[in-house]
This record gives sequence, structure tokens and C-alpha cells, in this order.
Amino acid sequence: MAATQGSIAAGGDIVNSVAVYSERALPAEAYAPIPADAAEHGVSNIPAAAGFVGRGAALDTLDAAFASGASGVVLHGLGGVGKSALAAHWTAHRANAHARWWITADSTDAVDAGLASLARALQPGLGELPAELQTERALQWLTQNGDWLVVLDNVDRVEDVGAFVGRAADRGRILITTRRATGWHQHAIATVRLDAFEPTESLALFNHILTHHGPRDTDGAAALCAELGHLALAVEQAAAYCAETGTGPRTYLDMLTRWPATMFAAAAEGGAFEHTIARTWRLTLDRLTDTPLAGDLLRVLAWYAPTGIPRDLLDNAAQPATLAAAIGRLVAYSMVTDNHDNTLSMHRLVQALARTPDPDDPHRRPDAVDHARNQAAAHLADTFPNDVEQPVTWPRCRALLPHIDALTSHHTPDYDTADTAYALDLAAAYRQEQGELAPAIQAFQRAFATRQRLLGSDHPHTLTSRHHIANAYQAAGDFYRAIPLYERTLKDHERVLGIDHPATLTCRSNLAYAYQSAGDLDRAMPLYERTLKDRERVLGSDHPHTLTSRNNLACAYHAAGDLDRALPLYEHTLKDLERVLGSDHPHTLTSRNNLACTYHAAGDLDRAVPLYEHTLKDQERVLGTDHPDTLTSRNNLAGAYLSAGDLDRAMPLYERTLKKRERVLGTDHPHTLTSRNNLARAYQGAGDLGRAIPLYEYTLRDQERVLGTDHPDTLTSRSNLAYAYQLAGNPGLAVPLYEHALRDQERVLGSDHPHTLTSRNDLAAAYQSAGNLDRAVPLYERALEDCERVLTPGHPLTALVRANLQRARST
Repeated sequence: MAATQGSIAAGGDIVNSVAVYSERALPAEAYAPIPADAAEHGVSNIPAAAGFVGRGAALDTLDAAFASGASGVVLHGLGGVGKSALAAHWTAHRANAHARWWITADSTDAVDAGLASLARALQPGLGELPAELQTERALQWLTQNGDWLVVLDNVDRVEDVGAFVGRAADRGRILITTRRATGWHQHAIATVRLDAFEPTESLALFNHILTHHGPRDTDGAAALCAELGHLALAVEQAAAYCAETGTGPRTYLDMLTRWPATMFAAAAEGGAFEHTIARTWRLTLDRLTDTPLAGDLLRVLAWYAPTGIPRDLLDNAAQPATLAAAIGRLVAYSMVTDNHDNTLSMHRLVQALARTPDPDDPHRRPDAVDHARNQAAAHLADTFPNDVEQPVTWPRCRALLPHIDALTSHHTPDYDTADTAYALDLAAAYRQEQGELAPAIQAFQRAFATRQRLLGSDHPHTLTSRHHIANAYQAAGDFYRAIPLYERTLKDHERVLGIDHPATLTCRSNLAYAYQSAGDLDRAMPLYERTLKDRERVLGSDHPHTLTSRNNLACAYHAAGDLDRALPLYEHTLKDLERVLGSDHPHTLTSRNNLACTYHAAGDLDRAVPLYEHTLKDQERVLGTDHPDTLTSRNNLAGAYLSAGDLDRAMPLYERTLKKRERVLGTDHPHTLTSRNNLARAYQGAGDLGRAIPLYEYTLRDQERVLGTDHPDTLTSRSNLAYAYQLAGNPGLAVPLYEHALRDQERVLGSDHPHTLTSRNDLAAAYQSAGNLDRAVPLYERALEDCERVLTPGHPLTALVRANLQRARST
């Protein structure tokens, strides 16, 4: 990944680090698995199904579904039909399990958060661990124990819970509530459809709520329930409104007639339920006209995800007392829910209505809806953390990300404001930092288009957005789009901001790294050197950006095989980083990893391995075990073990890293492909060509598809596969592939690139193995001449080629 402003671009299979949060001592139990008997005395967060009525047949059906041996049951039906209430009542009164846990599962993030809360309930000492570790601890406990029931409530997409169901369903029991009736065939779970209340049931629910605090006029209640379609949420909301406002059922029914639900005809959801919710929302807001801020807040909240809305997102909307009073009114009228964890929830259908403009509805005038949308964006822009590289900001980023996604999914980009673009840009930077490159690129592109439309092509914010797109392309290994975009953006920076502006210097540094990543060291090296001199002059020798440039130049020296200049520069830079930023800063950790890589490249494993181990421990502590930088360090340590011939430690570390990268980054991420290639190399080192060759072939095909046939990683994989064919005694496959790889490397990387020199030596060795010394010796001679000219005299590759040539001549 290229260096973003103020970050460090590492060499080889190394990515930028993200900053540190303060170190805290953790209780001893945080380091151990959750005990098997953690739920022995009961663990439950099942919500109370207040006022539950009827549903005897549905409860019996759930009993039968689980009694049939199904470990999971999907309870599906129309929104508002009462699935959640039924699930809560059945779980509380009919399910037998020591651990019963409720998870709002409308996204994968929500599932992870719910599992993390289960981990904390089972073992409170885990509360200080990163959220992703809490989630994994819960999953481990669930897959190792069977006396549990998990309710996944309000699932929108099968894929949001598919991984959890596949991993845990065969141990305990899972109850899913969802509107989605199809798509569950891939999982071995039963499905149960829940229909609307019977008329007697809806009437019983309505009267229970209406008369909860004493006798009330119930005349017309049956007719009102029929008008509401006997849908649980609509009945409950109507009854609550009547109870709170003193409105009788017939008056309520008359008001519904006066304001027909056709005002919500444009909604995506279908059926009578929305029809009724629309009327209820208007009637409720009529009762809140004495608190105008309540309506304003409701329209703003409508643009966010329905659950987990941080209350402090609204802090800038009004004075604290006024804000608290308005939220209190909304809670009192059941329009929003206070989750008692500093977050709010709002039913998605009420949200959909509030987002839909209607000139005939005083609560949904088009100008008011537009203003609310823009305010929702402004609140996100004000509160999303600026420094997404700092791990201390990640919980906040994760909490706000669903709301940015919801906001931008509910309208087309032509409604985006400068605040929307800013929030998108920050969210994309966070996603890129976490390895989620595809959504990051899409968000960067949308932010750029908005800024270009609103600010013009030369505005600094527009230039920043274009630079971010180039950076994300580079992180994805797409140099063919990254480099031209960097070049254009650098020219514009120099023209608009000047050659010494910090943003210009950052763009120049990142362009140099893109050149290096593409194997063009002839253009990268002078650009690095120029940028370092300019940063020392403009920013000072201790500025973090200057230290970044010094690290990047050392990285380029390393890539060029000039270890005599790379090593002292890395060592100097690491000392400065420890002094200026601290030993736990992610840039310091990256620099330490880079230095270990250089020791490794120099064959100094006595210094490389301990430094890798030290760095990995620090990254696991500071960044977490699943952070992309941590995965990179783990991969690099495995490589050092392999170089030391310690296959017993290298192999499982490579396998573990590959699995984590596939889960965290995705199967097509460049780092995942690198891990797959490295594991094949480890199998090869162990002499297991039966596993190495198919994995090499599989990886090469994926790299050609994902990265392109000319990507440096693809070229390396091609050479590796050729070498494996050679070891397998198959020169008929090895030699043509070597020749293909060498031609491509000479064309793409240049004749003097270290990878090209390595391929030249390897092809000569293949000729020698095939008994063709007439071609092997001249190629060895050329390779040695080039190594002596391009690389340092003591470079390991030079020594290897010299030894190979001597053996070939003596044959």
C-alpha cells in the first residue's frame, strides 16, 4: 500500500500501519478461552415480550420444528407481523438452554457486535479486548459447547448470518427472525412462516396496551384492529398512541380515514402495514408539534441505519437540555427506542416514511426532508474520526460506518453535499486501512465526483479525493490505473498548491512508491531522493512525513538490492521513529518490520528472526491479531522460519495467516494471494510438490485474473511455478515457463531489476538441469555480469550466480 499522508509505505509484503491506543493491563481471564461452564448458572439477554397474547399455534410449531432435530429455525413473515415478540416469548418460556442470547442481526457488523456482547456476558474480563477478538471468543465457545440458544433477530440478508450458521449450528440452537422467506435452502435449518394475528388476538393486544394503566373506552377497537390489518407493530403503535394521548379507538379510526395511507405510495416496502404506519407517524407528529425539534430529529434519524444510532450524533442539533427533551418525547410516543447504551433505534418502516417527501404532509414537506438529509450528512462529517489510522478511533469508526452506508444508499449521488463527500472520504479511508478495498474505492470515487461537481477540478479537496482513489488502486495492486492518476494529480498539485506544499510532497512520495511497486526503480529512486530532500528542507528532519520519506528511500534501496545503503538508513530511521513517535507507534512497528526484512534479505537470520518476533508481538498487542499489518508481520516471520529451515514453525504460521487473510481481506486480496503463494513455497521447501504445484497453479490463475498478467506478483508466481516444475523433474514444463517469465520481467520490470536477474539465473539453471550447457553457461555469464554491475558486491544473488556458473563450467 502506498503511503497516505503521514504514513509509512513498507517494502515487499508490508502495508501501512495504523496507530496505537493507550496500553491497558488486562485481567488474567482475558488471555484464556471462555470456560466451558461459563453459562452454568444461566446467561440471558432475551428481551421481555411485554403484553404478549395468543400465538398458541405458532408457539407449538416452533416447538415441533426444534423437536424434529433442526438445530436452527427461520421464523419469517411480513414486517411488523410480530416475529420478534414471538421469538422472545418462545425463548423465554419454552426454550431450555443455560445460555440464551439475543442478537439484532440486520448486518454482519451487528452480528459481530452481538457475539462480542455474548463474550463479555460469559466472561466479563474480555471487555477490554478489541471487538473482533471478543467476537471470535464467543464463536469459539459456541462451537465447543452445546447448551445454548441464539436468536438472530431481524435478519435482512442470508449472507449476513450464513457464516455464523454454518460454523455454529451443529452445536446449539439458532432461531432466526426475518422478512425473507427464500434463500435458506443452503442451510440445514427448518423454516416457519408467521402470518398476521387472528382478529381476537390483535384485539386482545390492543386492549391490553390501552387499559394497562386503568379502564379506558375500547369502543371501536375491533374495527381499528381490522383497519390495521391485524399486524402486531401497527396494532401496538396505535394502542400506545391512544393510551398516551387519550384518543379513543373510533376517533383514531376517523383520523386514519382523513389522512389515507396513499401518502406513502412511493415506499419500497409493500402491503397494508406501511399503509398504517404512515398514518400513525403523521398522527403522532401532530401531537408533538409543541416540540418542533422532535420532528426535525425524527427526519434526521430516518437517514441512518435503524439500530445503534449514537445519541451524540445529534449533539450539534440543539442545546443539551432541549435535545434531551425532544428525544424524550419521541421515546414516549414509541417513535424511537432508547437502548440504554447511549444509542437509539427507529423502526425501518417509520424511517422509510420519514424519508419520503409529501407536500401534503406538514411533517414531510420536501424542503424539510431535504434539510434533514443534509443535516444527517453534516452530523456524520462532524463526528467521524479524522485519524482513521489510530486504533483508538476504530470502535467509533465501526459504530458510524453503518450510518454512512445507510445515508448514501437512501439517495442518489446527485443529492450528496460537501459534508456527504467528507464523511464518505473518511469512511473509505477507514475501510482501506482495514483491507476492504472494493467498497473503499467506490466511496472514494463517489466523494471525488461530488467534490468535482460542487468545488471544481482544482479545489484542494477535489485533488485530495483523486489522490485517494489512486492510493486505493495502488493498494489493490492496480498500478495501471494508479500511476497515471498519481501523475496527473501530482501535476495538478504542483500547479495549484505549489511544489513545496505538504500535500504535493505526499503525492510525489506515493507516486514514487507506485513506480517502485510496478518495478520501475529508475523512476522511483530519484523521486524518493528528491522528496526526502524537500521534506527535510520544508518540514524538518524529525517531521513524521520526513521520517516516512527516509523509510521509503530505504525500501527502494532494498528493492534494488542495495542492502549496504538500505540497512543503515533503516536503522537510522527506526531510531528516529522511536524517539519522535514512540516504540508502539504503528509507523515505528512498520519500520521495525522493514528492518527485519532487510536483515532477512541479507541472510542475517540471527537478527531478522528475533526482530520479526518482537514486532509481531507488539502489533498483536497494539493493532490486534487480525489487522492487515499484523497479518503481514506473521507472514514475514513465517518466511524467516522457512529460510532458517524451520518448517515446523513456518508451515502452521503460513497456514494460519492464509486463513485469516481469506477471512479478513477476502480470497482475491493481493495479500491473500501472496499468502497462498508463500504457503506453496513452504510445501515445496518441505518436499511436498504434490501440494505445492497445484497451489502454485491455482494462485497464478487467480493473480492473472485479479492483478493482471504483467503485475509483479504475477510474474513472481510464474517463476515460482516454473521452479516447482523443475524440482519435479519436468523440464518440458519448466523451461518454457521460465522463458515466458523472463521475457515478461524484462519487458515489465526492466533488464536490471533484481527479479529479472533472479529469473535469468533460474532459467540458466533449468537449461543446466536439462543438460543444455551451451545455453546455460552464456546465460549464467550474463547474469553474473549484470549482478556485479547492478547489485552490491556482497549481494547473495551475486554469490549464488557465481557458484552456479562455476559448477556449470566444471561439468
